[in-house]
Amino acid sequence: MNALDKLETIFILAAITLGLIFGQAESFGKIASSLVGPLLVGMIFGVFLKIPLTEISRGFKNVKFALTSLGVNFLWIPILGYGLSTVFLNDFLDLKIGFLMLLVTPCTDWYLIFTALAKGDVPLSTSILPLNLIVQLVLLPVYLFIFAGLNGAIQGGTLIASVFWTLVVPLGASVLVKRFFAETGAFREGLAKIFENGVFVFLWLAILCMFAQEAKRLLSDLTQFKILFPPVILFFLVNFFVGRLVSRLAKFSRAQAVSLSMTTLARNSPVSLAVAVVAFPSRPDVALALVIGPLIEIPVLFLVAKVLLILGRERAEPV
Repeated sequence: MNALDKLETIFILAAITLGLIFGQAESFGKIASSLVGPLLVGMIFGVFLKIPLTEISRGFKNVKFALTSLGVNFLWIPILGYGLSTVFLNDFLDLKIGFLMLLVTPCTDWYLIFTALAKGDVPLSTSILPLNLIVQLVLLPVYLFIFAGLNGAIQGGTLIASVFWTLVVPLGASVLVKRFFAETGAFREGLAKIFENGVFVFLWLAILCMFAQEAKRLLSDLTQFKILFPPVILFFLVNFFVGRLVSRLAKFSRAQAVSLSMTTLARNSPVSLAVAVVAFPSRPDVALALVIGPLIEIPVLFLVAKVLLILGRERAEPV
């Protein structure tokens, strides 16, 4: 983990703050709104370029952990999310869709930082990352159609187009680039290092622009934040205890239990942000739900890391 990784959360908070400040200028907000989509697509291209999807089988080396993580992330959490959204967000369709998109896409970046902070098994968490990424790519259109398509919130053609431009095109481009530079021997030594930090730069700029785009709404009217706060907090609370219980039943080591907690708690995959921006251009509350998420998530994950450290000191086999 390099210096940038260790400071990533601080930089993200800075991006949010700067976005809210710069967004008070109406001209900047308009410019920012046109940059969000391209920045997210560029970032996703970098994610695909950086992650060795051909080594996805590494995630299954610890079969029990892989299957447990996949089960919690892609079976239990969608059920929990749908239940919470039905109770709290049934009258706010756009926020409901954004909330569900937030939950069904596990984090593919900063959960490693919090895993390290809580002294979890970082190599194990890293090995599961490509698996989480490819599964969410396959299932996100399915979840989105179930949650949004059946009630007319999104048409099938729009969904296919958004997935194509935000997922298929960056993935295809990354494969072509990898093959070209692999043959010349330049990719691993040069381009890989550039994109290792370039991905975060795209993410940082995208977050700044998203908050600038919605700055006036967020600061003048906290309604959406107040509506989303209870279900998001309940998700973290319920899922924290579910993760602990599952870890006990699976007899995971302390470090493995921490890894499971972080990979099943951290959300806000940039994939869902990119799809939301393209699929719902005239419904900003969908993307707004995905923007508000980090405001709640980042402090919660810090708190969870501290709690897991305390539990680790109190028990001989703290699972």
